[in-house]
Amino acid sequence: MSPLKPVDAHLHEVLAAVAPLGSLNFNLGESQGCVLAEDVFTTFPLPPFDSAATDGYAVRSDDVRTASPTTPVGLPVVGDISAGSTAPYTVQPGLCVRITAGAPMPPGADAVVPLDWTDRGTVNVAINQPVPPARFVRAEGSEAPTGTRLMAAGTHLGPAQIGMLAAVGRNRVVVMPRPRVVVMTTGRELVDPGQPLARGQVPDAVSALLTAAAQEAGGIAFRVGIVPDEPGALADTIEDQLIRADVVLAAGGAGGGLPAVLREVLGRIGAVSFDTVAMQPGHQQGFGAIGPDHTPFFALSGDPASAFVSFEVFVRPTLRRMIGVEPVNRPMVRARLHDRVVSNPGVRSYAAGWLAVEGGAYTVRPVGGSTPTMAALASGNALIVVPEDVTAIEAGEPAAVMVLDKHQP
Repeated sequence: MSPLKPVDAHLHEVLAAVAPLGSLNFNLGESQGCVLAEDVFTTFPLPPFDSAATDGYAVRSDDVRTASPTTPVGLPVVGDISAGSTAPYTVQPGLCVRITAGAPMPPGADAVVPLDWTDRGTVNVAINQPVPPARFVRAEGSEAPTGTRLMAAGTHLGPAQIGMLAAVGRNRVVVMPRPRVVVMTTGRELVDPGQPLARGQVPDAVSALLTAAAQEAGGIAFRVGIVPDEPGALADTIEDQLIRADVVLAAGGAGGGLPAVLREVLGRIGAVSFDTVAMQPGHQQGFGAIGPDHTPFFALSGDPASAFVSFEVFVRPTLRRMIGVEPVNRPMVRARLHDRVVSNPGVRSYAAGWLAVEGGAYTVRPVGGSTPTMAALASGNALIVVPEDVTAIEAGEPAAVMVLDKHQP
């Protein structure tokens, strides 16, 4: 019997075979979810002019220095300035202008009195509190002077970052594109979720799982669904999908193995190796490159729990490497174990767990026993990792934990 392949050796081979995708110039609508491939600098100050930070009255602070609730200061209101206004108002001593938040400060005024500090008059206003110079004014360049680096290459572009790019006048940006991931399954026992089940059939949970996992990892996922368990149909489907794929994930074999038909087809269209890796679950792994562009190809078990763990250990780091971000692996922490977990000798085991913080320290509680099921994984937020040279970790001992849910604990 050939020796089991170490997990780290398999991961090293996988990552050595992929590289970051080339950067592209996208418009803002296309760039959400991508990673910046350039530093972004301001080309004008933010804000670009002195502006009101609140609705109120633009005043000379010296005019209202004696204002109080018992002796308010009255000022004539000589105009209104709203956001976007180009009205040529100048605030002379003893006068004021109504102003809305974001509107440019008129010459002469050096502060804004909020509406709640006044009687909200439109012709004359009574002001019942003093305001110091520069109060409730956003000064030109106070957020970022011209030439400030606002975002560095490697920044993930979410809604706030997209808004910031728009605020500095960018309508296009150079990004690392999201890898396009094609997901398919094969197996006569599979039916689409929602369809009636005959005896011996199960819903195709694994393709839904892998599609969601690829999207969460930063990819753009395409779920092909169930492909007939027949060489011609399987080969045609894989070759048709290569036109839009940066990575292909194929899962099959509910018992944990990989179907012979998949091995046969891949032998014709690429170079894919099949290994028995020293891990549980997910010991059967297929990886290589197929098609004219040498597209990375993963063959995973059709068992959803095995496919999930395989994705986290091997596929997710690959997608992160293609995006061009580091680290590619999930964060690892040490946590005190609530209950005993066991493992087979010579393999690295992954058990579902719930990671929490108790008394200022990480703790982890196994969910569903030492062998993960989809029910256990769906109830957890972490994977408890038992090393190859350990057969049990007792309650109260520290354990290595892979953090899956970034919002927990």
